Amino acid sequence: METLRKQFQTHISKQLQKELEISNSYRVPKLEKIIVNAGFGRLVSGDDKKEQRDRIVKNIMTFVSLITGQRPSARGAHKSVSSFKLRSGDVIGACATLRGKRMYDFVERLIHIVFPRVRDFRGIAAHSVDARGILTVGIKEHEAFPETMAEDFGRSYGVGITFVPTTRKREYALALYRALGILFKHEK
Repeated sequence: METLRKQFQTHISKQLQKELEISNSYRVPKLEKIIVNAGFGRLVSGDDKKEQRDRIVKNIMTFVSLITGQRPSARGAHKSVSSFKLRSGDVIGACATLRGKRMYDFVERLIHIVFPRVRDFRGIAAHSVDARGILTVGIKEHEAFPETMAEDFGRSYGVGITFVPTTRKREYALALYRALGILFKHEK
C-alpha cells in the first residue's frame, strides 16, 4: 500500500493541478507543516503540589511525543495572572511542529484511525478553514489516538491540530484537504 506522501507526489498533485487549472506544477498547493498543541494551564495552575504539577506536565509531554513521534517543546506563560495563580515562565503547554515524512504519516493516521474513533464524528466544519487556508481541528479526548492507553494517563487531555498549506487561498486549501481525504460536514 502506498503511503500518503507517495500518493500525493504521484496522483494527488496531478489531480489538483488539473482541478485548479494550474499551469506550473510548483504552484500546486501542498502541506507545509502541521502544528500539534496541547495546553494544560488550567491543570497545573492553582494550589496543586509541585510533584503533582510535574507529573501532569510529564504526562502531557509524553502524550504529545507518542502521537507525533517527536519530542515536543514546552511553552511557558508570557504574563503572570494572579487570579489564576499563574507566574510568568510556568509551563502551560506543549507544541510539536511536524514536517516532511512525519507530517504525512500523522495525517494518514489522523484521517484513517483517529477521526473514526472520535465520538460522534461527522466531519470537520468547513468554516474551520480560515481566509488564509489554515485548518484548525480540536480533539477533546486523547483516547482517540491508539498510541495512548487510557490507563497510563489519569485525566483526559485534549489536543489542537493546525494544518498550514503552502497556498494562501481558501479555495485552493479546501481542494487540497478534500484531495488528502479530510472529510468535511455535509460531504460524503
